[in-house]
Amino acid sequence: MKTSQNTVLIIGGTAGIGLEIVKQLTALNNHVIVTGRNKERLDSALAGIKNVTAIPFDVSKAGEVDNLVERIGKNFPKLNMVINNAGRALLYNLADNNQDAFANAEDEMLTNYLSIIRINQKLLPILKEQAESAIVNVSSVVAYVPGITLPTYAASKAALHSYTTSLRLSLEVTSVKVFELMPPLVDTEFSKEIGGHNGIKPSVVADEFIAALEKDEFEIRVGDTAKIYELFRQSPVDALNVMNANRKAWIESVN
Repeated sequence: MKTSQNTVLIIGGTAGIGLEIVKQLTALNNHVIVTGRNKERLDSALAGIKNVTAIPFDVSKAGEVDNLVERIGKNFPKLNMVINNAGRALLYNLADNNQDAFANAEDEMLTNYLSIIRINQKLLPILKEQAESAIVNVSSVVAYVPGITLPTYAASKAALHSYTTSLRLSLEVTSVKVFELMPPLVDTEFSKEIGGHNGIKPSVVADEFIAALEKDEFEIRVGDTAKIYELFRQSPVDALNVMNANRKAWIESVN
């Protein structure tokens, strides 16, 4: 996939991985349409970055999706890349009766999985018209091996991984290439509650993403994700134990 002279839509680009990808893509002479739920935060994040269009937008709301798709069709008919980076993650213990696991899962599944299916399907007619195009779904290392502290977030990313694989196969006779970006723990505000300060920098994820995009590496396993994946292939039990090495304290916290 070419990495310059694209028209790119990135859903969730106001911070962390998303913002770093915006910076790198604009530096490579791409026009990037960036969405975020909060207009003030969106404008602040993109201040000083050239070749961007900011659109306040909530991917979980069907009406806003319809409006965005209509706007893209009218104003950006050459759209040829969609990066689904919006995410919702809730830190909680499944054994805690004070938590509503159903409501948490419903919230995460809507943002991390169902909304991505909806917007991809609505944008596919535009993407198919281009000579070369791409969909990039940002999942996680927990798509392979769940972490006990983010139980239904992990489930939503596993669902996204499965869907992404099916979508790639379904579109392989079209111009649309389907990528999956799988970061490990990253030092962002999003992952602050789960020890994000111990993670890699968002710029590292963006660097590896751009490099893999250019080489058509469809499953992009960054940093420790590659290590966990290899361990998972060798021994799923060992991978699960490594991912949940500190689970005893977590289990005991509500029991």
